[in-house]
Amino acid sequence: QVYIAESGGGLVQPGGSLRLSCVFSGNIWTILTMNWYRQAPGKERELVARITSGRDIYYKDSVQGRFTISVDNDKNTVYLQMNSLEPEDTAVYYCNGNNHYWGQGTQVTVSS
Repeated sequence: QVYIAESGGGLVQPGGSLRLSCVFSGNIWTILTMNWYRQAPGKERELVARITSGRDIYYKDSVQGRFTISVDNDKNTVYLQMNSLEPEDTAVYYCNGNNHYWGQGTQVTVSS
């Protein structure tokens, strides 16, 4: 079993920044891919960024150049640095491992 806990969401003005954190615990040696998804009201959950154990990285087109995913192995933590935030980035952000294990989500609201 793998356990995931996200933190770092909040309210930010357009153009601002937030850093989301995702701590993995349990059988973490089984995790090959670490993902950040988001779900806006009335919309389907979508993949925002992914990093693999081999450090291959993927970004959704609309966040490329603004968001950065990274891993701190010593802390078993995956980060999502979000810069130049836009109102369209407003959503609940979920951390995910292997497209199987999910965190509880953290709300990000971008509004003036």
